[in-house]
Amino acid sequence: MIGVPVSGKVNLDAILSIIQMPPGIPVGAVGLDRGENAALLAVEILAVHDKKLAVKLNEYRKKMREKSVSK
Repeated sequence: MIGVPVSGKVNLDAILSIIQMPPGIPVGAVGLDRGENAALLAVEILAVHDKKLAVKLNEYRKKMREKSVSK
């Protein structure tokens, strides 16, 4: 499970609902309103057993780095 807390009036409730899962339910948490990071985490998990996906993820990250450095 990947938890994405959503901003609003109950930010604390959103965060606590993710970090207080009972034993046996692992959760990867990402930042507040960061659905794009949740998607990248999901792709990274899937890429462990999918070489083509791993290559595409590395290419995407390279582009992200280049874009960030150019700013």
